[in-house]
Amino acid sequence: MSKQVVVYSADGCVECSYVKQMLKDEGISFEVRDVLKNREYQKEVEKYGFMGIPVTVYEDRAIKGFNPELKEIVEMVKD
Repeated sequence: MSKQVVVYSADGCVECSYVKQMLKDEGISFEVRDVLKNREYQKEVEKYGFMGIPVTVYEDRAIKGFNPELKEIVEMVKD
């Protein structure tokens, strides 16, 4: 199974855009899952214990929002 970064997002979400831009700037590929287009994606977010977006997931790490913790995912991916 390939390791994939997933960003739960929605159109018009400014914070989501910041997360995606940061990952692009770091050269990290990711899958975008739009919670407004697919109800299952919202359920996945809720399983991580969050109600809102963005939520960035890599392996067993889920981070809500655009915050310094995202660097942990960047480091995990680059190791």
